[in-house]
Amino acid sequence: MDPSVRSRAISNVLRLGVRPILHRIPGHPGGIRTARSTVDAASLLIRLGSRVRVLPLNDPQLETGRGERPVTGEWVVSRDAEGTTAGAAEGAVLYLHGGGYVVCSPRTHRPITSRLALDTGLPVLVPRYRLAPEHPFPAPLEDAVAAYRWLLARGLPASGIVLAGDSAGGHLATALAGEICRQGLPSPAGLALFSPWVDLTCELSLRAQHGARDPYISAVSAQRVARLVVGPAGFADPRLALLTCAWTDVPPVFIQVGGDEVLRPEAEALAEALTGAGADCELQVWKGQMHVFQMLNRVLPEAAAAMRDTARFIRSVTAPATAERSAAA
Repeated sequence: MDPSVRSRAISNVLRLGVRPILHRIPGHPGGIRTARSTVDAASLLIRLGSRVRVLPLNDPQLETGRGERPVTGEWVVSRDAEGTTAGAAEGAVLYLHGGGYVVCSPRTHRPITSRLALDTGLPVLVPRYRLAPEHPFPAPLEDAVAAYRWLLARGLPASGIVLAGDSAGGHLATALAGEICRQGLPSPAGLALFSPWVDLTCELSLRAQHGARDPYISAVSAQRVARLVVGPAGFADPRLALLTCAWTDVPPVFIQVGGDEVLRPEAEALAEALTGAGADCELQVWKGQMHVFQMLNRVLPEAAAAMRDTARFIRSVTAPATAERSAAA
C-alpha cells in the first residue's frame, strides 16, 4: 500500500527542514549536550491524553544488599487497566527509548509508550538509563538488566514481560535479550523493535545511504555518534554485535521498519540472523515510512495501524502467562 498523503507531506518537511541539520550534528560531547537540552525542552510540550497516567519510579535498591543499580524512570499505565505496576499486573512492557544512546528520555517517547499501554492494557515501564558520552556502553545495558531484574524481583513472571524499544533502544532491547540469556535469567515473553539500530559500526547503513530516501536519519551522523557511544573501548565488546550472536532460545521477535529509512538493511539483517538461528521472527517493512514513524501514531494512519499490529503481537506472546496466573488464582 502506498503511503498516505499525510505521511508523504510530513516526510517532505523533515527531509527539507530537519535532515540537513541532523546531518551536521557534531560528534563531540558539547554538541551532544546541546542537542540533549533542546530535545528535553521540546519534550515538555508533549501532552498525554486523559486515558493514561504516568507514575514516577525512583528505587535506589538499597534494601537488596547486593549492590543492585538504582532503577529510575516512569510507569505509563492505562486508567482502565486493573493492574498498574509490577506485582499488580499480569504482564508488562519494558520499553527502552531511542535517541542514539545520547539524547531523549522516558518523557520524549510517551507518544509510543502511552499508545502501548492503551492498546495492550499492560503497564509500560520506561527506565531512565545512563547516556553517552558521559556513560558509554555497557552502562545503558547494565541499567536495562537492572530494570529487568527489578521486575522479576517484584513478582512479575518473565513469561509476562515483553522487551521493546526503538532505534538505539531497539539495539538495547536486543542486547538485553542476549544478556538475559548469558546471565541465565528467565527468558522474556517476546521482543518488539521499532527501526532498530542494529549495527553501531554503521557499515550497513553507510552502504545504503545513497539509495535510501530517509527523511531525516543520516548514516554519517549516526557513525559519529556511535564513536561516542562505544567510548575508549571501541567496538570490541561482543555485546554490541547483534548480528553475530548465537541467538539460541530467543523469544518471539517482532520488528517494524520504514521502507524509506537508512536503517532498513540493518533490520532485515537482524531478522535474517534470528530466523537462521531458528527464532520466531516477524519483520514488517512499511512502504514509504521513515525512521520510528510510530511516534506519529496520533496523526499518521500507518503509524496507528503499526501500533495496533504491535499490540496484537504483545497480547499474543503474553497470553499464556495471563492464562496461567488466572488459573492459579
